[in-house]
Amino acid sequence: MQSRMRGGSPPRTFDFIIVGAGSAGCVLANRLTEDPGSSVLLLEFGGGDGSPFIQMPTALSIPMNSPRYNWGFASEAEPYLDGRRMNCPRGKVLGGSSSINGMVYARGHACDFDEWADQGAAGWAYRDCLPYFRKAETCAYGGNEYRGSDGPLHTCNGNGMANPLYQAFINAGRDAGYPLTADYNGHQQEGFGRMDMTVRNGVRCSAANAYLKPSRGRPNLTVIAKALCRRVIIEGKRAVGVEYEAAGSRQTAAASREIVVSAGAVGSPHLLQLSGIGPAAVLAAAGIPLVHDLPGVGANLQDHLEVYFQFKCRQPITLNGRLGLFSKFLIGARWYLFNTGLGGTNHFESCAFIRSRAGLKWPDIQYHFLPAAMRYDGRAAFTGHGFQVHVGPNKPQARGRVGATSPNPRDKPEIRFNYLDNEADRDGFRQCIRLTREIIGQPAFDAYRGGEIQPGDEITTDDQIDTWVRANAESAYHPSCTCKIGADGDPMAVLDRDCRVRGLAGLRVVDASSFPSIPNGNLNAPTIMTAEKAADLIRGRAPLPPSNAAVHNDPEWRTRQRPGNPVRTVA
Repeated sequence: MQSRMRGGSPPRTFDFIIVGAGSAGCVLANRLTEDPGSSVLLLEFGGGDGSPFIQMPTALSIPMNSPRYNWGFASEAEPYLDGRRMNCPRGKVLGGSSSINGMVYARGHACDFDEWADQGAAGWAYRDCLPYFRKAETCAYGGNEYRGSDGPLHTCNGNGMANPLYQAFINAGRDAGYPLTADYNGHQQEGFGRMDMTVRNGVRCSAANAYLKPSRGRPNLTVIAKALCRRVIIEGKRAVGVEYEAAGSRQTAAASREIVVSAGAVGSPHLLQLSGIGPAAVLAAAGIPLVHDLPGVGANLQDHLEVYFQFKCRQPITLNGRLGLFSKFLIGARWYLFNTGLGGTNHFESCAFIRSRAGLKWPDIQYHFLPAAMRYDGRAAFTGHGFQVHVGPNKPQARGRVGATSPNPRDKPEIRFNYLDNEADRDGFRQCIRLTREIIGQPAFDAYRGGEIQPGDEITTDDQIDTWVRANAESAYHPSCTCKIGADGDPMAVLDRDCRVRGLAGLRVVDASSFPSIPNGNLNAPTIMTAEKAADLIRGRAPLPPSNAAVHNDPEWRTRQRPGNPVRTVA
């Protein structure tokens, strides 16, 4: 190790080095330092998360669009999205993306994790993962065999669906023949119901707030912010340290036990490639010497794509009436003084998970309902009152990649999602448009529903829908799967079942990049679960006992799209 240094003094040695203080890194820093005999170094390129715009849930669009807190990644021109470069925000701050995200708490369906096991991630089936979801969580409605009651991550429903539009959306789903669900994170995901968020007493419950801050006083944890990791140092076939930039100089740190890369679905494969670990052709094109040929690094990129389906509202009850400067001041002042009111919610308080057609065992479409018509950047969609649902197919077939472009860690990697490069994903959006119109057209919305803002009533044929989706679809900001866990015989598997990088000792990857496939839901909850489970693997502790909790699937899923319409098909 000393021979690789750029200075004369030996590097400081820790038992563990964690790269990235995001959702997974904060969990690991907390859990690994529970052992007072283990020393941990946590490196984070971003700075502190003390801004009220991070901590106030309703202000989520501000940190998400700020270069101070966001890496500012963008895809290459996407050929099936009219050549648009898609925004790909990733957190650059303590807490990572959990400090800039929409705070939605959605675990995914049980079958998503059974799918992981089927794809070679032994030990990651739902029965293995559920105990770690419970360990992580304190649910505002109490614990049970599905929900946690004493974990660091607090979840709730925000303001309790005080706006009547939330319940109207749920009732419209019932009118259309869909089931209701009391808890989509519990026994039954499929259906319409309340939506949960990672908010505690009106404040964002990021991974930094939930996990990192309670552990900052431990003498065995060292946190270095504004530290850019340049590479993992490999000697032979073992990771022995990291080289990073901090305080204006290059420095090194050694790990006597392990290095854990938790830099996210873009950052983790990029750092591995900068370290010479990855596909030989990609590294050669980037001018990076090959250390360990691993073809799957950066491959298998998956994301959720969605559209904003917007309607005018006939009653002046939407958030569009609260976007003026004075209204924002009042909302902010109430939150600052009391942590209550509209400032203490992300405004996604009802939701749905449905199947697009008969023959699907578990839902493939997700809805986030919002009592406003606006964009993620906080801009109003039009003058007047409106509401919208975010909707998209949650089990896409598209696969992309992340690739380094040079040996310089400050040069952003090339990102290609290949959105909508296949007919199944394009047809999925056609189903989304037609099913959504049917849902919003139900009697439950008669008192509220005005004209369709977008797509617009004139968008009806397959070709018209395809054209509109290409021009208007947006990322849901869920990149994942770029360092996947897989079976021994899978040439594209980057990690083994214990999140260890294949062919190298002392190196793991733990974050959303390790997912074999993207879950049917938002990614913060499964990322935190993954880190909770990985912490036990790293510490050599026995896993939590598997759960035998039952899971609901429509017993007639092979022949019907929803219980209220057994022969439902969408043309």
